Amino acid sequence: MTIKELRTKSEAELRKMLASMREQSRDLRFQIYSKEVKNNHQMRIIRKDIARILTLLNSSR
Repeated sequence: MTIKELRTKSEAELRKMLASMREQSRDLRFQIYSKEVKNNHQMRIIRKDIARILTLLNSSR
């Protein structure tokens, strides 16, 4: 998800997305450690999206 797409969303939507991304991150981390998933590049994408959302939330204060 790009920063332009995230800027169009409200703060409540961003917080909901953040919670969802963190849950996805947790689930993916468990799957990677249990060798269920071989594509661990997805973890990097989710972490970067979380960072983008947090950056927007912190800059709006």
